[in-house]
Amino acid sequence: MGEDTRSAVYAELAAVGPYGVRPGHALITMVEPHPGHEYAYNRWYEDDHYYAGAMAMPWMYAGRRWVATRELQLLRRPEKSAVAQPVTAGCYLSVYWITDGRYDDHMTWTVAINKRLNRDGRVYRDRTHVFTSFQDHAATVYRDGAAGPRDCHALDHPYAGLVVEVLDAEGPGQRAELLEWLRARELPRRLAGSPAAMVTVFRPTPLPGDRMSYVKQVEGVDTRLTLLWFLEADPRECWEACFSPDAGLETAVADTGLGRMELVAPFIPTVPGTDRYVDELR
Repeated sequence: MGEDTRSAVYAELAAVGPYGVRPGHALITMVEPHPGHEYAYNRWYEDDHYYAGAMAMPWMYAGRRWVATRELQLLRRPEKSAVAQPVTAGCYLSVYWITDGRYDDHMTWTVAINKRLNRDGRVYRDRTHVFTSFQDHAATVYRDGAAGPRDCHALDHPYAGLVVEVLDAEGPGQRAELLEWLRARELPRRLAGSPAAMVTVFRPTPLPGDRMSYVKQVEGVDTRLTLLWFLEADPRECWEACFSPDAGLETAVADTGLGRMELVAPFIPTVPGTDRYVDELR
């Protein structure tokens, strides 16, 4: 006889609740493996944790993993970042979409499964969570209107790069203003003719009190916005034109008086099942 997995309950659960495809929520997690543990961490994450700790869980329906080589890390700014200290910390980034309206259901499962993974010795300790948070979808702005992939496709489409930007508004009211300014004016203007196909914007949510102790509580829940720029080109190829200090978003944000840029960080996709780029992290 096999283990009782309460299979009958699955039929009940499938019949209730939202099951759309919109990415209503995201897990965005930027992690730094400790020196000397880069290869072991990479294999643990790709061979086990990406699946057992993420994709196999209910309502987490898409995921992708990204890497910042040392060359990409050195493009980051500002030097004194409220997100990463030093700003080069966090060479791996994983992004996951969660079905709209299923955040609470997913969190109930994820807290429980991570307790089980810890108990079973399937959590890699020699790593630091630099920027890890669950976030609610706030907006998606497209370069090409109705043409091209939607945000639900973004983690499956073979984009060549990703730029993460974190903005801190002066307060909750200013965040709402900043979001509207980005959505209606600034992002459409910047996307036009650029190698970025879309920008998704998220607002962080607090982690539950019974989260794992190695993951710190989320900062800026009322004031922060996270922007994910999905690029059709390697970020190094368009950095000067689109994301350099002279061309980037932070000056325009500062000029509004609504907030400030706390992180600009480029990434390229990992090659699943390989250790490509691991020897380029330091």
